Amino acid sequence: MDRRKFLRSLALTGAATVGGTVAVKEDGSLGIMTQSVNAQSSRVTGNYDLVAVLGGEPEVMFRRAIAEMGGMRKFIKKGDKVVVKPNIGWDKSPELAANTNPKLVAEVIKQCFRAGAKEVTVFDHTCDDWRKCYTNSGIEAAAKAAGAKVVPAHRESYYKRVSLPKGKRLKTTKIHEAILNCDKWINIPILKNHGGAQMTISMKNYMGIVWNRGYFHANNLQQCIADVCTYAKRPVLNIVDAYRLMKTRGPRGKSAADVVLSKALFMSQDIVAVDTAAVRFFSQVRNMPLEKVSHISKAQDHKLGNMNLRKLKVKRVKI
Repeated sequence: MDRRKFLRSLALTGAATVGGTVAVKEDGSLGIMTQSVNAQSSRVTGNYDLVAVLGGEPEVMFRRAIAEMGGMRKFIKKGDKVVVKPNIGWDKSPELAANTNPKLVAEVIKQCFRAGAKEVTVFDHTCDDWRKCYTNSGIEAAAKAAGAKVVPAHRESYYKRVSLPKGKRLKTTKIHEAILNCDKWINIPILKNHGGAQMTISMKNYMGIVWNRGYFHANNLQQCIADVCTYAKRPVLNIVDAYRLMKTRGPRGKSAADVVLSKALFMSQDIVAVDTAAVRFFSQVRNMPLEKVSHISKAQDHKLGNMNLRKLKVKRVKI
C-alpha cells in the first residue's frame, strides 16, 4: 500500500500534524505539504493521541511509534508486573495473519523490560488447541526469548468473575488472573476480518482475556464486545499489528490468498480511535464501512474513546 492510500485511509484531512499538514484538493485527493522537523516540533513528541506507521518491519515500526508516543517509560514504570496480550487464537503460522506477529510481540516485551518492568506475562484464551497455537504462531518462542513468562488460559480455574456495571448486555464476566494480578497490560491485536464481529482489532482482542466467549455470540456480539471493554483495568497501550492483514474469510487463517502484506502499525491509548483508524486502513484493501463494525460506535457510546480522528493529535510516519 502506498503512502497516498495510507494517508487517505486514515481520513485525517482535518488534522494538523508535526512534520506535515494534510490538505484536501478540489478533486478530493490528499495533498501533503511536508516541512522539516525542527526543535519546536520535537518538543511535542509524546503528546499524540494516535501514531500510525507505514512501511517497516514489525519491530522497526513499533520502535518508531513508541518513540513518537514518548517512549515506553511513559507507560511502564520500574517494578511493574506487565501483561502483553497478543492474539494467539489459532494454530497457524505467521504468514497466514491469524495471530499477532511474533517479532512485534518480542519487541514490545523487550521494551517493557528496558523501561523497568519486573516481569512480563503473555497469554491468550485460544480457539484451537493452546499448545499448538502457542508453538506454531511463533509467539511462545519469541516471548520466552525476550524474557517473558508464557502461561496457559485453557481452564476455567484461571479466571475470576468481575462486575461490569456499565455493560448493557454483559454485566459480569470471568477474566484471566494474569490481567487481574498485573499492574499494566498492553493489548496487541492483529488486524483481520471476522465473520461475526466483521473485524478483529483491539476491542475484539478482549475476548482472549475472558472465559465464556459463547455468551458473547449468543447475546449481541457487538454490544458484548463494547461492554467488556468497560472493565476498569484498561490497557495502557493498544498496538494494532497490520504488518499482514487478513482481508477475508477470517478469523482462522485459511489461505495465503486471503492475506495482504500491508506493513503498517497503529498505536494509541484510545481504543476507539485506534480501531477506527485500523478499519479505515483495512478499507483500502476491502471495503468495510465503520457502521458494520458497530462495537466501535457502541464503545464510543460508553465514552471509551473518540471515533472522530479529526479532533485528535495524530502522527503519521512513513519509513
